[in-house]
Amino acid sequence: MPLKGSQTAFMSCPFVEVLNHGTRGAAKTDGMIMSYAQHVDKGHGHAWRGVIFRQTYPQLADVQAKTEKWFSQIFPQAKFNRSKMMWEWPTGEALLLRHMARPEDCENYQGHEYPFIGWEELTNWRDDECFRKMFACCRSSKQGVPRMIRATTNPYGVGHGWVQDRYKLHGDWWRTRTITDAVDDSGRKEPIRCAIHSHVDENTVLLEADPNYKDNLAAAATSPEQAKAWFDGDWDIPVGGMFSAVWKSEFNVMERFEVPIGWRVDRSFDWGSTKPFAVGWWARSDGSDLLMRDGSWRSTVPGDLFRVKEWYGCSGKPNQGVEMLATEISQGIIEREILWGWRRGDRCIVQPGPADSSIFTVESGHCIGSDMAKPVRFDGSIYRGISWAHADKRPGSRVQGWELMRKMMKAAHRIDGLPREAPGLFVVGSECPDFLRTVLSLPRDEKNLEDVDTDAEDHIADETRYRIRSEGFRVRSGTTSGMW
Repeated sequence: MPLKGSQTAFMSCPFVEVLNHGTRGAAKTDGMIMSYAQHVDKGHGHAWRGVIFRQTYPQLADVQAKTEKWFSQIFPQAKFNRSKMMWEWPTGEALLLRHMARPEDCENYQGHEYPFIGWEELTNWRDDECFRKMFACCRSSKQGVPRMIRATTNPYGVGHGWVQDRYKLHGDWWRTRTITDAVDDSGRKEPIRCAIHSHVDENTVLLEADPNYKDNLAAAATSPEQAKAWFDGDWDIPVGGMFSAVWKSEFNVMERFEVPIGWRVDRSFDWGSTKPFAVGWWARSDGSDLLMRDGSWRSTVPGDLFRVKEWYGCSGKPNQGVEMLATEISQGIIEREILWGWRRGDRCIVQPGPADSSIFTVESGHCIGSDMAKPVRFDGSIYRGISWAHADKRPGSRVQGWELMRKMMKAAHRIDGLPREAPGLFVVGSECPDFLRTVLSLPRDEKNLEDVDTDAEDHIADETRYRIRSEGFRVRSGTTSGMW
């Protein structure tokens, strides 16, 4: 029998797509296995085929061990074919254990029918491409066979951001989520999906057998954030490795405010077409106090950097761009600055900031930087184009840039109520949601722990790094916009 609470809810949920997320030790894997097994020997025969994925074959060892534990007791007639990593029943049912590392691996299943598809530790996949591609295989040509896509995960992994967004695990993430309004890229409504939170306290069998389990789990956690993920299943934590130890929302995230006169306002840019582009608008403090919208005053340190606006050219799918032309991006920047009251004709308070130096490379007579600098016609007027400074791309600048970001994030913290001394990094959360989504989940590179994993969604992080590096690096600049 399933455990009371989340395991029972997970196995009995009527929707096709269901996620079981939460703490470690909540028996999520057992629930996954038995979600498939509950439909064995129910007359579906060969039509009841399932597959459970992990990212690598070694990770399948735990799934294999648990299937052997349960199936040997419940289905003594079932046989496990180790060479095929496949369970087979005399009545025709089959369950495959497979790895899925890259989207290309989905081609191995083209044309297959798996009415049951399971994903163990979903946040191990850095984006949703593998997950979504396999939807085409969740089918059966036999009537009456259920269709089930089941996933389990803890928070805290490279895919934390996209899983959190897909199942809307923000705020009160512990409540059961039933998402009914999701649409695909073409605007068609997607099937209902559900997220169910589980907790180790529900697993009375484990806690009775191992009373010290929680203490051992606490000893294994390598950071407070990881402990929150493991103990609470907390999704509202900075994760990923590079910035998790130095980012604290209570200090680094701010409410909206009016930029004081005299502060420098500029922008930074990371180019992307098939991948997302990123534009960030920054306000640099001159040390004057800041008047907040609630009427309170906040002291600042000269050099404090505030990310006040952003524009992220993402399609809505993780790490997928919108393929806008450089001139279209320039027009979009100008439109936004007019809307925000920062630009009147060619008079603009926004100064040119750093951009990836690749935009200044001339190929086949074309240059992205030059295209962006062309005049832009908007709303019956002609505006000067957008110019950029060259980002610091000297050897070692990446690692140095990440370290500067970490230092500025930590410098924003107040310790024991004492005044801050060094410039900090702050983000207006309501205006910069994609910074919070992508930067805080960036993992370190496994081969170079001082760098981030460049396969991750790092475009806003790169653009931020350019801006922070420009504080201590005299950049080459084009024409500057006038202050007013």
